[in-house]
Amino acid sequence: MASSYYKLNIKERTTTGGKFARAMRREGQVPAILYYAGTENVNLSIDSGDLFHALHSGQHIFEIETGGETQFAMIKQMQYHPVTDDVVHLDLMRVRRSEKISITVPLVLEGEAIGIKEGGVLSQQLVSIEIECFPTDVPEQIVVDISELELNTSISIADVSTGNDDIEILTSNDINVASIHPPAVEEEPEIDLDDEMDEDGEVSGDGDSEEDSSDDGSGEETK
Repeated sequence: MASSYYKLNIKERTTTGGKFARAMRREGQVPAILYYAGTENVNLSIDSGDLFHALHSGQHIFEIETGGETQFAMIKQMQYHPVTDDVVHLDLMRVRRSEKISITVPLVLEGEAIGIKEGGVLSQQLVSIEIECFPTDVPEQIVVDISELELNTSISIADVSTGNDDIEILTSNDINVASIHPPAVEEEPEIDLDDEMDEDGEVSGDGDSEEDSSDDGSGEETK
């Protein structure tokens, strides 16, 4: 649970459109929009360096200051440059600490599974989970203990616990999180022991070949 929030420095902007957005990016600014149901959207700009640190802070809710008051927001969508993977646009949604939100957080496996000790291979099918909770209760991650996971068994969302009664899991219970299965065995090609290798290294069977079947047994060429 986050007791404090990373402060994301934002600036309100009045200019809009692709031309102005490109100019902002050249100056190291990322165009953004802040929205909240029932209120007018606010156009913002965020320093790209500050955004980088915010995204790597491990937090999902950020403190912002707009309209002369401190508010809280979460990232709803990010657009990336197709070549450089730089963030080119950001959608922020205002949240209230007294209202529950739905958010996706990482799912992390912890412990050494029994099945791995038995020679099995661990496969993680799900790396994130959707939850609903108050902004003050958003965890950095949900940890799943796989210590008791045996060979040929799996863990589903139904087995996951958040450790907090105020955090509700929205992801379907029947979705697998992780499983352990035996290692893949490479099958060797089958060899017919009745086949023999001729002098040229070719495999030939016991039966007569098509050329031999044309011989009438007299040793003379058939005309």
